[in-house]
Amino acid sequence: ERSGPATAIVVNGSVYLVDCGPGVTRRAAAAGLKMEEMKRVFITHLHSDHTAGFSDLIFTPWVLERTAPLEAYGPPGLKNMSEHILAAYAEDIEMRIKGLESANPTGYQVDAHEVQPGVIYKDANVTVKAFRVPHGSWNHAFGYRFETRDRTIVISGDTTFTRDMVEQARGADLLIHEVYCEAGFATRSEKWKKYHARFHTASRDLAHIAAEAKPKLLVLYHVLLWGQSEQQLLKEIREIYKGPIAVGKDLQVF
Repeated sequence: ERSGPATAIVVNGSVYLVDCGPGVTRRAAAAGLKMEEMKRVFITHLHSDHTAGFSDLIFTPWVLERTAPLEAYGPPGLKNMSEHILAAYAEDIEMRIKGLESANPTGYQVDAHEVQPGVIYKDANVTVKAFRVPHGSWNHAFGYRFETRDRTIVISGDTTFTRDMVEQARGADLLIHEVYCEAGFATRSEKWKKYHARFHTASRDLAHIAAEAKPKLLVLYHVLLWGQSEQQLLKEIREIYKGPIAVGKDLQVF
């Protein structure tokens, strides 16, 4: 029922995307976002479910006449990914620019910025800070903290429990955090339990983070239910965390 991970933070009409999972541009269009504003993306890590829409984000807004290069921020390896995508589509690029379409020669380009923890982006609307998160055997995975004049939004990316998340999210207006249902986890094979325990965040672990950080709203995303209901997931979290919670759905606006 959900397209791949992709979250849009909109400030004064400017769009700041976090991740670009499958379906990103069509979901953005359905949300009423302008294609020419699809020009900034902050990638948490290079897993395919978070980046399978990267080529779509590079090319579709360009075909719809975005002229600005895509500014992409993310972990080491992002430049390599960008260069290989552009190489794979070299014939398409040449045909669109030199053929009857006469597309602009800039909107398909990618300025890839490989980041380290700290402030990685700043403009008149927002300051973006990257912080490391533990995501299994990935050497580089990040969460992001967006600070505007009147809001603070923290997005976890994929991570297991980390106390640093408490500090990053303390007092935030919005904490958007991944989660898995522990009742569903119990039904998984031992192989998958080992994997998910090292790569993702259990419901009650997230509840402890939220109970201490006290965000104004906790939004659950990248939700792993494994056949359980959202009500079961919420029950597990509410055993510990009593604050406001929403289970994220595509096209929701907070």
